[in-house]
Amino acid sequence: MSFCSIVEIAGEVRAGHVTARAVTEATLSRIQRLDGGINAFTAVTAERALAAADAVDADRAAGRPLGPLAGVPFAVKNLFDVEGLPTLAGSKIRREAAAPPHDATLVRRLTAAGAILVGALNMDEFAYGFVTENAHDGPVRNPHDPTRIAGGSSGGSAAAVAAGLTPLTLGSDTNGSIRIPASLCGVFGLKPTYGRLSRQGVFPFVESLDHVGPFARSVEDLALAYDVLQGPDPQGDAICVREVEPLSERLEVLANQPLRVGVLGGWFQQGAFPEVLEALGRVAVALKADDIVQLPGAQAARAAAFCLTAFEGGELHHDDLAARAMDYDPAVRDRLLAGALLPEGVHRAAQRFRTVFRDEVRAAFQRYDILLAPSSVCPAPPIGQATMEMDGVPVSVRKNLGAFTQPISYVGLPVLAAPVNRPGQLPVGVQIIAPAWREDLAFAAATRLERAGVLTAHPPKGAL
Repeated sequence: MSFCSIVEIAGEVRAGHVTARAVTEATLSRIQRLDGGINAFTAVTAERALAAADAVDADRAAGRPLGPLAGVPFAVKNLFDVEGLPTLAGSKIRREAAAPPHDATLVRRLTAAGAILVGALNMDEFAYGFVTENAHDGPVRNPHDPTRIAGGSSGGSAAAVAAGLTPLTLGSDTNGSIRIPASLCGVFGLKPTYGRLSRQGVFPFVESLDHVGPFARSVEDLALAYDVLQGPDPQGDAICVREVEPLSERLEVLANQPLRVGVLGGWFQQGAFPEVLEALGRVAVALKADDIVQLPGAQAARAAAFCLTAFEGGELHHDDLAARAMDYDPAVRDRLLAGALLPEGVHRAAQRFRTVFRDEVRAAFQRYDILLAPSSVCPAPPIGQATMEMDGVPVSVRKNLGAFTQPISYVGLPVLAAPVNRPGQLPVGVQIIAPAWREDLAFAAATRLERAGVLTAHPPKGAL
């Protein structure tokens, strides 16, 4: 059942055609056999998983109702609290931290729906990166080509789904950390509206930019997981106050609704590799999107996001940097130290520009329901590659993979990151961007495109 969908697994378990324990044992076996070549997992919670699976099977045997995710295996980026498991956040420093007494809110919601937690996943240290080449846990390898990166900072989350190790994972996205690995690994990922999903029990990075969301292999699976994850959490995350707006049972209706679609140009195509632009063009044609939309403030918005990230990250880590700077991943340490030296005025200016750019984006959404953009500037680069060429100029891989994602998370918009159907080639994804709180529009476009065969998540090549 390595590439079975979430919907299929839950349906088979509820019908009694397979036990939750059998699904879980098969999942744990696959992780044991294959993860050595991918390095997605930093911990496997086998004992907990088997106990949870037995509880699901006992409920079915007793005739008790089962949740919508009954028996579905899932794993979480290792910055989500898991009871009894240290929350590493990809770091060396936090290996000494006390294990949390409770699961994060989103972990609790998935388990309450019958899903089975099988482990924690590799990531860039403290979520500060786009490559998941972790100095402490090693790089996550892309299941489509193990010499290449999986993207980051939720690289383990995307790679685990792409390799069929588990059909559902959770990640976080501050500047593109769901969308970039989803693109490079060829799976679906959702960065919902800022404040839509609870961040309680998730180790912070940049409070004003942090989002959390799921990865899956289909739009239907992503929608079902999203429905379970929703709901207000004012006691745990004060910004998460929205009521549940179910989507999974509305996909048929959503797929048939008319959509006004524009394609972001200017900054959002500058330096993009040819295969990225070709994939974007295919999606645009399928949605009859002929208009190029300009957001002149996008480059400044990206710069402001950089400033917020550095300042808030440096502030959060100030004490540990002072005491244990050499225990940080060198690629992360230097940026946090630089951020800690930024003056308060830079942070205030970066926050003020939000209003300007948000108004610019709102004006665009007066004319369009959906905006399209690439998720990443290129397919997955090789592990260890420091530079790449954009418009003929060598630039940093680590700094520029998020060029097209940062302006969007800066204003907290919902984005469904979707893999374009490119059989036999490295994955490339697009951002399907909707107005704030209108995730339904992004799902409408993605459902239509998936049914037309334009979007799909492929099993990786080779003997996985």
